[in-house]
Amino acid sequence: MFELEQVLHRVQKPARYVGGEWNAIYKDWDKTAVKVAFAFPDVYEVGMSHLGLQILYHVVNSREDALMERTFAPWVDMEREMRRRGIPLFTLESHRPVRDFDILAFTLQYEMTFTNILNMLNLAGIPLRSHQRGPEHPLVIAGGPCAFNPEPLAGFIDLFVIGEGEEVFHELLDLYLELGGHRADRRHFLRRAAGIAGIYVPSLYRVEYHADGTISAIEPAADGVPPKVIKRVIRNFDRAPFPVKPLVPYLGVVHDRGMLEVQRGCTRGCRFCQAGVIYRPVREKSPATLLQQASEIVKHTGYDEISLVSLSTADYSRVQEVVRSLLDQLGDMGVSVSLPSLRVDAFSVALAREVQRVRRASLTFAPEAGTQRLRNVINKGVTEEDLMEAVSAAFAAGWQAIKLYFMIGLPAETGEDLRGIAELARRVLARGRELGVPGNRLKVTVSASSFVPKSHTPFQWEPQVEMEELRRRQKTLRGLLKEKGLVFHWHEVETSFLEAVLARGDRRLDRVLEEAWRLGCRFDGWSECFDFDRWQEAFRMAGLDPAWYAYRRYAYDDLLPWDHIDAGVSRKYLVLEHKRAMEGKATPDCRTGRCPGCGLCPTLEIEPEVLDRAEGVSG
Repeated sequence: MFELEQVLHRVQKPARYVGGEWNAIYKDWDKTAVKVAFAFPDVYEVGMSHLGLQILYHVVNSREDALMERTFAPWVDMEREMRRRGIPLFTLESHRPVRDFDILAFTLQYEMTFTNILNMLNLAGIPLRSHQRGPEHPLVIAGGPCAFNPEPLAGFIDLFVIGEGEEVFHELLDLYLELGGHRADRRHFLRRAAGIAGIYVPSLYRVEYHADGTISAIEPAADGVPPKVIKRVIRNFDRAPFPVKPLVPYLGVVHDRGMLEVQRGCTRGCRFCQAGVIYRPVREKSPATLLQQASEIVKHTGYDEISLVSLSTADYSRVQEVVRSLLDQLGDMGVSVSLPSLRVDAFSVALAREVQRVRRASLTFAPEAGTQRLRNVINKGVTEEDLMEAVSAAFAAGWQAIKLYFMIGLPAETGEDLRGIAELARRVLARGRELGVPGNRLKVTVSASSFVPKSHTPFQWEPQVEMEELRRRQKTLRGLLKEKGLVFHWHEVETSFLEAVLARGDRRLDRVLEEAWRLGCRFDGWSECFDFDRWQEAFRMAGLDPAWYAYRRYAYDDLLPWDHIDAGVSRKYLVLEHKRAMEGKATPDCRTGRCPGCGLCPTLEIEPEVLDRAEGVSG
């Protein structure tokens, strides 16, 4: 179909576009009432590593009256061939044009994929602007972490799902069918959809601005539209739908292994971390559920590695028990267990030895800052002693390479904090030598990303450090980390700058996004495609200054572009946390039994045993 076979030999990695993977689901098009295309605005290898895709694919295809197929952003070579031959954006399962579907659902995982969304709409033959679409076009919806500031995309998306989508997706599909499916009046559907908890319809809200460009009002533009959209949360996570027959890609992908979600949410409260807010509260799965799901995943996929997925897997209250049980159950089959997210204060020799019983995976720790003072500012809640104990356990258990993640440009960062990163890395390297790791194999990789202020966090009011200063700090670190056994990686400051602009942006940025796309911006998160000059030209053409968004310090009483999106954590709490950060004061983890008062749990009315199965854990 669409001359696809004649194109594949002309592009890199043709397996990105053919489909046919193990466990792919094919339904009768003519006998299925509602058709959904799930769109991941990046390449296949990235999208197929995303657990959310697998979950929603399972959720929708479990319904007899609905189907979900997948589409990904075509790489530049494939886009060139598609445009040259008039091939529209298509799905992998049926190779049907995306425009033939009832709903096109984008996931918003990263701000630097926003131009890919516009490009995919254009390739599909769907008007970019929501107000330009008619009954012949699919509804364009979006969800994911970037939906918690949806405003830069507000002009292009018909509705956003705020929060977890497993339940709300069913409610949307039910409403769509109730109102007549593709025959439903688009405006009427959107008005009704706005009444579903967790649904934000940007066309039903009015934004007004002061003369200086700051926001003066964000208000419903129609009766019955809620002034705030409150995120959706799965109450009973242990019984949440989960795919035990996940799609198995033929092509090597970023995370090519079975994924087992052990918990959702994090109680640590790192003040820069958006995920720690938007996925609250912590909810765990029982060991029995996890063991059953792992066994089914291995049975239906043949994977030889199961990754225990969460924001902080070592915080799962029964992690050692589950790791031990999984290896007892699956180890004889050659199946290993990996823990991709480890906290430096939750690692133990026993856990290290359990994990590497079958095969040794890489280990990554995230101290985030080089000094205890700055770790207190960001509420990281770990010490140098914690890190040294963790890496000592890892080296003693046989690991020879350790990765350390840090962030530079954090609020209140000083030169001493930068020197602290290098000193900490050297101490880790020295500990490896002390414990007998061969010098030619011992490696400590230091990765330093640039701080990006995100919505709904205590640092949402903070500006980003200017690009030239970030470059200076990166240069300083490069000079401090020149030693055998140390490797330094860093992020390009221009990319981090634009990420901050889009993360803090308002509706006016839709003009910039459209101009940038028309100038050829694609795959902006990929260094080989990113063109900062084009972005600067797009801002010039739109008459907007990107520095105003990235470098502006907000006041507590400013109306923020995302203030009508409610992540559940109170503004009062975020202000308190920001003040405590500036004072260098830490806030205890709510798992200690001391509730920090974020305000989330009482509003959700979730039973304590559902919030967390760990004995003695407070929500």
